[in-house]
Amino acid sequence: MTDTVLDVRDVTKTYAQGSVLVAALAGVSLSLEAGRTVALMGQSGSGKTTLLNLIAGLDQPTRGEVWLAGTCLSRLDADAATVFRRRHIGFVFQFFNLLPTMTARDNVGLPLLAERLPRAEVSRRALEALEAIGLSDRADHRPAEMSGGEMQRVAIARALVMRPKLLLADEPTGNLDTATGDEILSLLRQAVDAYGLSIVMVTHSYLAAAAMDRILFIRDGRLVDEVDVAGAARREARAKLQVVRASPPDAE
Repeated sequence: MTDTVLDVRDVTKTYAQGSVLVAALAGVSLSLEAGRTVALMGQSGSGKTTLLNLIAGLDQPTRGEVWLAGTCLSRLDADAATVFRRRHIGFVFQFFNLLPTMTARDNVGLPLLAERLPRAEVSRRALEALEAIGLSDRADHRPAEMSGGEMQRVAIARALVMRPKLLLADEPTGNLDTATGDEILSLLRQAVDAYGLSIVMVTHSYLAAAAMDRILFIRDGRLVDEVDVAGAARREARAKLQVVRASPPDAE
């Protein structure tokens, strides 16, 4: 039986806007098994980012619980949540979030430094992570010396260097051209296969979403639909999207 890595249980998140309570999420539940991936899609303001922040333990639900790897995040204090997040969750963002004054190797090694590992061990493991994504030759280059695709690959290496159980990706291809975005999606799939980790990805791109096993659609803080695109269905969905992408727009 496959282990459940993520279990979001009837989560609600409300915010006060003056005297009015606004529900960013309203009774959201989802689960994700080890080695499985899911994309979250919805319009801006639908609740995608709020849900991602709750899954990361960066915010707390008003009601409900988020369980990750058998731990309820809402029961952790701030310090414990920080340590848990560093050890069990990897993050990949649209704008890379690399430190500009540090080399690729040093950027990848940051989570290991926070664990107070010896610097020689940090350097060794960071280089291994860069080798896994095909960028060992760029280990001593700084972000300004790399392309956008290379920077995103470095960000992925940093997210994976702790061998997390869950990777959270927020528009990971949003700042890349289509071909480079496809390379990043392939790299994420390879990471799933190699490490057995799970992915929750927020995206506006149907092509990116079709690279995941499931697509969940969120509207007005509620999950309203789901599409299973695993295996052959994923290949078919990606083929159709490639055709759409290649077709010229209708003449006005």
